[in-house]
Amino acid sequence: MKKASVILLVLGAALAAGAQTNLQTQSMSLDDCVRQALEHNFDVRIERYNPQISRYDLSAAYGGYDPTFSISGQHDYSESGGNVSASIPGTKSDANSFSSSVGGLLPFGTTYNLFGNINETYGHARSNSFDGTGGRVGINLTQPLLKNFWIDGTRLNIRVAKNRLKYSEQGLRLRMIDVVTLVEQAYYNLIAARENVKVQQSALELAERLLAENKKRVEVGSMAPLDQKQAESQLASSRADLISAQRAVTAQENVLKSLLSEDYRKIHDIDIEPAEGLTAPVMIFNLQDSWSKGMTQRSDLQQAKLDLERQGIQLKYDRNQLFPELDLFGTYGHGANSADVVEFSDGFNQFRTGDRPFYTYGAQLSIPLSNIGPRNRYKATKLSAAQAVLVFKKLEQGVLIQIDDGIKQAQSNYERVDATRAAREYAEAALDAEQKKLASGKSTSFFVLQLQKDLTAARSAEIAALADYNKSLAALAQVEGTTLDRRGINVRVEK
Repeated sequence: MKKASVILLVLGAALAAGAQTNLQTQSMSLDDCVRQALEHNFDVRIERYNPQISRYDLSAAYGGYDPTFSISGQHDYSESGGNVSASIPGTKSDANSFSSSVGGLLPFGTTYNLFGNINETYGHARSNSFDGTGGRVGINLTQPLLKNFWIDGTRLNIRVAKNRLKYSEQGLRLRMIDVVTLVEQAYYNLIAARENVKVQQSALELAERLLAENKKRVEVGSMAPLDQKQAESQLASSRADLISAQRAVTAQENVLKSLLSEDYRKIHDIDIEPAEGLTAPVMIFNLQDSWSKGMTQRSDLQQAKLDLERQGIQLKYDRNQLFPELDLFGTYGHGANSADVVEFSDGFNQFRTGDRPFYTYGAQLSIPLSNIGPRNRYKATKLSAAQAVLVFKKLEQGVLIQIDDGIKQAQSNYERVDATRAAREYAEAALDAEQKKLASGKSTSFFVLQLQKDLTAARSAEIAALADYNKSLAALAQVEGTTLDRRGINVRVEK
């Protein structure tokens, strides 16, 4: 039964090795992985659309200032019968009229309307005929002085759209930081998994060497057969650990591949080989400096500030809607009127002479008697703004705590690196001494096997500590909001 288990383990290792040889190896640095992820990662590509959408929304908001042009023409005909018994003839009239206008809203809240119309009339009533032309050209202006004076619906939409554009840009930056951090962590995990394979291979070699030596000792009678069986058991266990380590490499590689490409089938047959190793760079941590970075560079914090700003814009608009409407209005233009002429040209000539001006001006005050809607909307917006302030303060406090925890975690992991390195060195020395004792007959295979396990565990622990330290540096940069600066990445939003 044990022999069958050993054969299956060997077969599994061979299949895993064969699967690896079918892959095309590609050496990639961390910068290579980050660059490829920012170009092809699904989440980043999806997020890139949001600033572009927001930019179109902003342009659409300016559509509130688009002028409107209208033109119309009309022909009217009417006829009424006279009194035949009284010999009174009927009335017949024809009229042609044309009008046009251009109107819209100005950024100051002023509404304008440029208008012009002209008409011609001809016909007869009883025994008299009538012909003539007339028309008017001019401009109407209305300027609010209270409600809609310093902000109106169009200006509200524009300011909110500008705010949301900045929000979407910060959203893209936040998504890029998240993806880069995930790539860094996956990259370090892949290095650690590959290094752990080397550790398990070394453990397998130690187990094979010990088994070979024990066989010789059993053959010459200097060792009991039980020691050989213990070595065989350790060898089988080492093979199983190696297969698990190789499987872990595949799993970690798939995690990294999922971040690097939008088409997994293209990258599936590529064996990513990290071009870098695990090191422990010395870092000087400054809590106050990190807090300052977090307060100014965290994208989610900047988004919360933009939410506060948007609430302020809405509050300003709702407050303005509480005021009554007080509007100045005025009209100025020129008229044309000519009798017994049925040609439009004479009417246009009168417009040019400008001898028939007209104008009006005045003011209009409208006061809502209850104003229930605006008053309650203003109160609700005011409470929402106060709520947003608390949300922002809570987020600020959370950022401070995350950075504090991040620094302490990075410091702890750096200390772990030194401790695990020392533990690995002690384990190597202990195993070497025990092997020498075994060779001189002063120890047993049991102690050597135990020290081999200890050495393998110590080597794996050192690799894990190195990976955790590098990942904690990446996590600290994430909570500081400095990930992109740390990797020299500039966020450029497509216009």
